[in-house]
Amino acid sequence: MLGLSRQIWAFWPIFLKINQQRTSVSKRPLVPQTERQLPTAAIIGLRLRRISKLRSRCLHFVLPWIFSILLLKSPLSDSFAPILLLHVCAGDSSPSSLPFPNQKAKYHRELEAAVDIVQRACRLCVDVKSSLFSAGGRILEKNDQTPVTVADFGVQALVSLELGKIFPSIPLVAEEDSAFLRSNNLVDSVVNAVTHKANIGDEPLTNADVLEAIDRGAQNDFATGSKPATYWVLDPIDGTKGFLKGNEALYVVGLAFIVEGEIVLGVMGCPNWQEDVPCKSNAEDKGSETILSSSGIIMVAHVGCGTWMKRLAVMMGRSAKLPEYWTRCLVDKCQLVHKARFCIPESQTWASMPLSASLNERNDASSTGDREILLLSTCCGSLCKYLMVASGKASVFILRVRSQTLVKAWDHAVGIICVHEAGGKVTDWRGSELDFAADQVERRIIFPSGGVLVTNGNIHSQIMDMISSVSTIN
Repeated sequence: MLGLSRQIWAFWPIFLKINQQRTSVSKRPLVPQTERQLPTAAIIGLRLRRISKLRSRCLHFVLPWIFSILLLKSPLSDSFAPILLLHVCAGDSSPSSLPFPNQKAKYHRELEAAVDIVQRACRLCVDVKSSLFSAGGRILEKNDQTPVTVADFGVQALVSLELGKIFPSIPLVAEEDSAFLRSNNLVDSVVNAVTHKANIGDEPLTNADVLEAIDRGAQNDFATGSKPATYWVLDPIDGTKGFLKGNEALYVVGLAFIVEGEIVLGVMGCPNWQEDVPCKSNAEDKGSETILSSSGIIMVAHVGCGTWMKRLAVMMGRSAKLPEYWTRCLVDKCQLVHKARFCIPESQTWASMPLSASLNERNDASSTGDREILLLSTCCGSLCKYLMVASGKASVFILRVRSQTLVKAWDHAVGIICVHEAGGKVTDWRGSELDFAADQVERRIIFPSGGVLVTNGNIHSQIMDMISSVSTIN
């Protein structure tokens, strides 16, 4: 054992160096190619490496360590250990589930977890929605008259449970709390919905588990103080009105990760994305352009790595033979305001926007003139509009914030990084970036001056000039 320990430490700098270079040096042999020149222990290590290339990620990392443990007490232990550890540290890494190398993404572990969790949350939404309309499920309304379903609470419980297991020390800021759920005797329904999607152990989920998970993201659950903090931001279902309207209306499950005040990654799942989106593909055999299917998409963004889309895995049941690959998403290239495609909230009218003083809206792209813009009809919620801009389907999303209106962090966080990484820009109407640390205690509210402007970046300054020329911004 002592000899083994000494040899592991002696080889450790070499292992680290190889591990850093394994993506730039392809298939470099770890030991000489002629096996006749090798001792028995080295031959075992070489053959083990060859076999592991055909194994899953689990076998790739676990099997060598199992052999190392078994050989610790054998006569070969001291000579075998360095070769075996070299194999584990420098062997080919398993393919990333992300559209870019893990080495490029500082928070790849958090992003991979978020993608998996959001996909399962979307599946929960689809299942609940199916039962809602086929079996007369109950639809509720909160005090602010926003429709809420079991899916809303179920998604928050699921995401909270999963993130709590993987990243127990990182808090969650989310929309719902369990008080409303308790008062309407729907706890059992939410538990049933979450049980089928959560990665639970032998012990079944209890009502207390689910209620505690929901309240983990609720108001007053934690206080960050005045300094920037690290936390997750979740909108369980953005666009619950769209969720209730039927298959044609859009809704989004949105999850963002904020580190020391900066949004570093985001994931949006839209189970019923209805239109094909041309994007640049990362699949070598797909060419430079491809078309995403309309049966649901997931969008991811990581700081410095771009924004990407792929088919939503939870929707593959209807067409399991169709390919799944990531495609790069970019904002559109529109450079003239009157040629841009606009989105506004369903609760606001174009006449309430400052641009209406010089531009009229039209809903038909074929009939817009020089002083008219195309106003898209999209449902529902803010994140759907961010998704439209980030995917190139819209040029602008503009939101007016009236006095006494509370702007929630979860309605914007994940959308902002998706637009930024796709090449767009997001500011308030004064041109300032949205400050997610302005709510110094709970990080739930943001305070944009005048409103929020989301654009492709090319026409941002033009629209800012138009806003400032006709509007007094508080």
